[in-house]
Amino acid sequence: MPVPQGARRTGATRVTLLTEGTYPHSHGGVSVWCDQLVQGMPDLAFDVIAVTGTGREPVVWDLPAHVSSVLSVPMWGAPPEGRPPRGRARNQLAAAYERFLAALLDPHAEDGFAPALYALARAASDGTLSPFLRADRAIGILTALWNRPGLAVREAQPTLHDALTATALLEHALRPLAAPVPEHGVAHAVSGGVAVLPGLTALERHGVPLLLTEHGVYLRERYLGYRTAPYRWPVKAVILGFFRLLARESYRRAALITPGNRYNRLWEEEGGADPESIRTVYNGVDPTAFPAAGPEPDVPTLSWAGRVDPIKDLETLIRAFALVRAELPHARLRLFGGTPRGGEAYRERCEALAAELGHADAVTFEGRVDDIKDAYAAGNVVMLSSISEGFPFTLIEAMSCGRATVSTDVGGVREAVGDTGLVVPPRDPEAMAAAALELLGDPGRRGAMGEAARLRVIEQFTLRQTIDTFRSIYMELDHPEQELTVMHSVRFSAPAVHGTGSLAL
Repeated sequence: MPVPQGARRTGATRVTLLTEGTYPHSHGGVSVWCDQLVQGMPDLAFDVIAVTGTGREPVVWDLPAHVSSVLSVPMWGAPPEGRPPRGRARNQLAAAYERFLAALLDPHAEDGFAPALYALARAASDGTLSPFLRADRAIGILTALWNRPGLAVREAQPTLHDALTATALLEHALRPLAAPVPEHGVAHAVSGGVAVLPGLTALERHGVPLLLTEHGVYLRERYLGYRTAPYRWPVKAVILGFFRLLARESYRRAALITPGNRYNRLWEEEGGADPESIRTVYNGVDPTAFPAAGPEPDVPTLSWAGRVDPIKDLETLIRAFALVRAELPHARLRLFGGTPRGGEAYRERCEALAAELGHADAVTFEGRVDDIKDAYAAGNVVMLSSISEGFPFTLIEAMSCGRATVSTDVGGVREAVGDTGLVVPPRDPEAMAAAALELLGDPGRRGAMGEAARLRVIEQFTLRQTIDTFRSIYMELDHPEQELTVMHSVRFSAPAVHGTGSLAL
């Protein structure tokens, strides 16, 4: 149900934020970014369509009055209300669904994805899609399709259980198609994937321009996640086919794509985005809110901040710390950040690893901290060990606090750091440990890097630059007659930073 937050503003540009698992129901980097945009533009009117887990998640941000509503769209839990289609409508939906599945599995049928997707969206708005996907006919369509001669997935000998699993996953993934969509203003998807579905529907039905910002590359993260997912290959073929074609359709239809770094831009171009529709806009922080951290701890300390999640690869960080402690027996590793619901097993695994390596006494999980600046100040060196990132807030916040950093070479990390920190390959504890020891052993270099890092943030990555750029973009998309003026004023707003990363998975 929508959560009213204030009276609707008439005449103001209206922005509908499309989120998944983030703002306003959870903390973290993307949620911080959303809050910064909303708080920084009180002259605009905002709504939020938030894809959530169960729909029972509380709003954890203090929303200002110019956020008019929050609509939660749960992907799990009870299915949407509705009843199965009958007669001719049932046959038409079955035909559209068959074209949809064929596009996911047959490279020669991919052009049928978009029209089939919008046909499914119409059924979702009528309340018939979810009941249809939970019925036997949808299962039968998939089993018949992927056993056709010539399809690669047939070689994996799909089973009825595979069909049930894949169909259930698709039913959940397509639930956002049933959400009421904006009819005016700008739809701003703050990630790729299922969050974009209401935006594509709003564009198709009402011509609402779609703005897409990817902080991490959603498709790449699905590839990484499904590598170890407990499904057989036929299921993965269906789901990854869906995410791949959804990314392509999102890139094709978006009026503008604003990745947070140039690494993401490479993926988006590879996924079919027109280079002319892409404009890099870096994340920013307020340097006055993240001042120089002051004195370092007396005991050699590595600090880390973020959510406890496998994508942050804390296991590599813990292994690296074990190597550091072999050289510096008094060293400590302090980990700050919450554990998302469902992530408790990963945290326990990390704690068990620290104990197994003999360092449970020196590795502390300290949970959420009231002031994130304290997490950065807690370390002589701030670490980032992720296997996937966009343009991470924790990194530029630590830089603003004047701390030297050791980070993995993923996403926009190298663009953010420049030469003010050390960058190492992901999943390489030996390289990470060597970099940490290098900085811990050289206070002069560490201090100089920290000062240079803060200056880099002040010169290139301020929050004011980010907000001003997005305000201009919103005006441009909501008032297309201003396009030429605004395009020229903000197209080259991002600083020139070298380093792009690699597309290899």
